[in-house]
Amino acid sequence: MSGSTTPAPPAPEDCPTGLPSFAVQLRRMNSEFNRIVQEFAQAHGLHLTDMQALIAILDIENPDTPMTPGRLRRQLNLTSGAMTACLDRLERAGHIRRVRAADDRRVVHLEYADRAKDLAREYFRPLARTTDTVRERFTTDELRVVVRFLADLNRELALLRRRAD
Repeated sequence: MSGSTTPAPPAPEDCPTGLPSFAVQLRRMNSEFNRIVQEFAQAHGLHLTDMQALIAILDIENPDTPMTPGRLRRQLNLTSGAMTACLDRLERAGHIRRVRAADDRRVVHLEYADRAKDLAREYFRPLARTTDTVRERFTTDELRVVVRFLADLNRELALLRRRAD
């Protein structure tokens, strides 16, 4: 574990750092994020799956390994037909581009279109400002702990999903 010496002991159920408190706060945050994303999707004629695809393309874990339709299909757990329909909608709406790999023209890479990035940046600017406002209430050391917690939680959730597959 980076930056810590001993894991925290289990907290009592009614403790503010106990699992129930974390679960409630994470559900509330997730619910608010989902509401904002759904409003963006509705405003731009997108499905929730389209939004999940855009987020996956934007937040690709390893930028040296471009997103492909196959990788995205596996990540979103979609059939190839559903993936094709999703990518067709996103491409028609100008959100993504399908680009042939230079070294192997059979391989297609998915890129988030610049115009779509600008559109999303503008729409989500209030969320970014709100996030910055909250971040300013914490010290750098506190934020490092929060980021480490979220990164570890995301890593474990991804492993849990992979084990379920």
